[in-house]
Amino acid sequence: MPLASQKVMDALKGIGLNLYERKLWVALLARGTSTAGELSEIANVPRSRSYDILQSLAEKGFVVVQTAKPLRYVAINPAEALDRAEKKVEEDMKITMERMDDLKSSQIMRELSSVYTQGLSMITPEEITGALKGKYSVTQQMSSMFKVANKRINVVTTAEGLDELFENHYNDLKRAVERGVKVQVAVTGLDKSTEAVKGLSNLAEVRSLNSKDLPIAGRFAVVDGKEIVFSLTDHKVHDTQHMAFWSKSEHAAANLLEPVFKMVWSNSRPVN
Repeated sequence: MPLASQKVMDALKGIGLNLYERKLWVALLARGTSTAGELSEIANVPRSRSYDILQSLAEKGFVVVQTAKPLRYVAINPAEALDRAEKKVEEDMKITMERMDDLKSSQIMRELSSVYTQGLSMITPEEITGALKGKYSVTQQMSSMFKVANKRINVVTTAEGLDELFENHYNDLKRAVERGVKVQVAVTGLDKSTEAVKGLSNLAEVRSLNSKDLPIAGRFAVVDGKEIVFSLTDHKVHDTQHMAFWSKSEHAAANLLEPVFKMVWSNSRPVN
């Protein structure tokens, strides 16, 4: 009989514990104190892996190691273990962020940038494409596009997408406008003025498209007629299932989606 329900195991997976870590920690909680060999039998984890995994749990703050022979492991109250693990994650993140900041201004970064530039010179822009899975990935890619915009940002989105644009990209668009970039946003399914409309209207020209005039409800963005991202899924799907396509194809940007945007824009009306 399992020591913990599947719901518990799934919750532990959600905080970053792999399968063997979850099994061994729950087994140790059930025993209070034990050796790696005993725990490996209870949790059905290979004995050869148990030592490394228990050491990993100790480093994360979930268990305490007794320096006995053989080594014994002591369970910590789950609430205390999570507090310790949380602090460890915060400390590790702080160190990682500091290292990243140091790396940004180092000679190493200049060398990496040089390698990247040389790699780009060997391929055509049309080859720089990719599928984006999950709303986080899509949001990050759009942010990267907006940050390098020089002339124009054209967006077609839904009312829900407009809220996300305002929430996730207001600062990106604000900086773009300050650089002289023209931002135009056409929204489908917008039946009233919202906080997003009011906020973005300070930066961009926002228009509303009546679906009766033009039955379109997709979402895409075109930057400088050179780079595109467009959604492949409906906004109702779960964030993790959201899919989009990204490309630096100037042909697709300038000859496909920009003309579509102009058609949408000509059939839209200013938001009051």
